[in-house]
Amino acid sequence: MADEIVSVNEFQVLARQALPKMYYDFYAGGAEDEHTLKKNVQEFQRIILQPRVLVDVSNIAMSTNILGYTISAPIMIAPTAMHKLAHPEGELATARAAAEFNTIMILSFTASSSVEEVAASCDAVRFFQLYVLKRRDIAVNLVQRAEKSGYKAIVLTADRPRRGRKEADIKNKMNLPQLKNLEGLISIEVFSDKSSNTKPYTNEIFDSSFCWRDIAWLKSITNLPILIKGILTREDATKAMEVGAAGIIVSNHGGRQLDYTPATISVLEEVVQAVGRKVPVLLDGGVRRGTDVFKALALGAQAVLVGRPVIYGLAAKGEAGVRKVMHMLKDELELTMALAGCPTLKDISRSHVRTDRDRLQSLL
Repeated sequence: MADEIVSVNEFQVLARQALPKMYYDFYAGGAEDEHTLKKNVQEFQRIILQPRVLVDVSNIAMSTNILGYTISAPIMIAPTAMHKLAHPEGELATARAAAEFNTIMILSFTASSSVEEVAASCDAVRFFQLYVLKRRDIAVNLVQRAEKSGYKAIVLTADRPRRGRKEADIKNKMNLPQLKNLEGLISIEVFSDKSSNTKPYTNEIFDSSFCWRDIAWLKSITNLPILIKGILTREDATKAMEVGAAGIIVSNHGGRQLDYTPATISVLEEVVQAVGRKVPVLLDGGVRRGTDVFKALALGAQAVLVGRPVIYGLAAKGEAGVRKVMHMLKDELELTMALAGCPTLKDISRSHVRTDRDRLQSLL
């Protein structure tokens, strides 16, 4: 059929048609010049695959294990905000799609469904993303609720001491609805001035003093493993290991925070080398193809997180759209592994990709 969706990128076009401009811009936009937003995708395209031939690829095995939980493929759902702006069923539809795909969904702190509602929607492994607010009792409340509801890990997002400057949100006068997980804990009034209310709200309540020494406090209030999301350098990866992180997520917040930070795929190998495979390293940002997943795995990631494509699928076709996005990426990864001569994830090695750095070193 002429209208059949054949690539994940097509869902972005459909989402743009389905959503009000304010909401589409909120999901799709990045900080300031959107340099990092674009680079997250573009840098994947600079990595060349180096396949092996005459390998038995009659059976391809893609399942993997993250913190003791088996998932069908190394593709997880990233924490993204307010899914009900994309579809009436919001995070509940996304969670059901994650369960059908047999992967881990990381529920956003800024979800439009509560931790309890998502937990009750289906039987699946879920992690909970946490921002720490000035009122630490709110973090305690959320972590305890996540534990009680069966979430298996806390994902501390570390790259947002203040909200990045998203100019589209300012122009659109984007207003945040009440955050479901904060109902009864904090009041969120919709600002009626000439600018977006997202920046003053988040800067007012977020704890910009939270730092490495506070990880000990966070560990003291939960028995769940803590992954740190927002690592981009060898130095921060080393610090994360020193404070006892159970995992690291290489992320620049989808290009929504500090512009002109490096694309995550370009710094992944540096982080992996610093960690020494002692804990899982996951990659967030720019994944649009199964070949992107393959490249991330070759450079040392244990799995990737998918954010915007999930939102676009949800906006376009609800739960079925999210399932379609995830299965398309998995199917493309399976084909890439077969054509590259890798019947299992363990067969994917550094020698299967060639980066700009490799090409430069070959000239020296």
